[in-house]
Amino acid sequence: MDSFQNEIKDTEIPLDAPARRRLPILLRHAWYGLNQAFRRRIARMKLTPDQFTVIRTLLESEPEGLTQKGLADAISSDPNTIASLLERMESNGLIKRRPHEKDRRANRVELLPSAKNKYEAIRQEAIELQGQVLDKLPESDREKFLSNLEIIADACRNISNDER
Repeated sequence: MDSFQNEIKDTEIPLDAPARRRLPILLRHAWYGLNQAFRRRIARMKLTPDQFTVIRTLLESEPEGLTQKGLADAISSDPNTIASLLERMESNGLIKRRPHEKDRRANRVELLPSAKNKYEAIRQEAIELQGQVLDKLPESDREKFLSNLEIIADACRNISNDER
């Protein structure tokens, strides 16, 4: 059966039917597999995928750094997880937290040179892994896939925010 016939068949099956592809399971399998592969590739640098994501996000943010809440929002994490992650990163000499200049309740997160060095050392690993995964799709479909995944991610985030 070709993929077009699968698509027709899938649309005729109720969303909760055992034979139907399930979005949560597929997203979890994709995330878990990617995370584990990346974890193995960067283990020698004593950095986790979450720490890499924090470093990359801070490098791509405003020069004054993000607040912990801004960081949690940017990487779709909860404040307790971010606080714990940043505590470990601070202990490892990767980041420094300093009081926000206008909001006494908030901390700004600043990268230290060691974090930037580790990021540069393993950035290529991240790029190569992403390339290996996306190579499974025809080149003409890759950008559309990422665009659709972004739509799904935004929808999930919006639904989550609406339920608060």
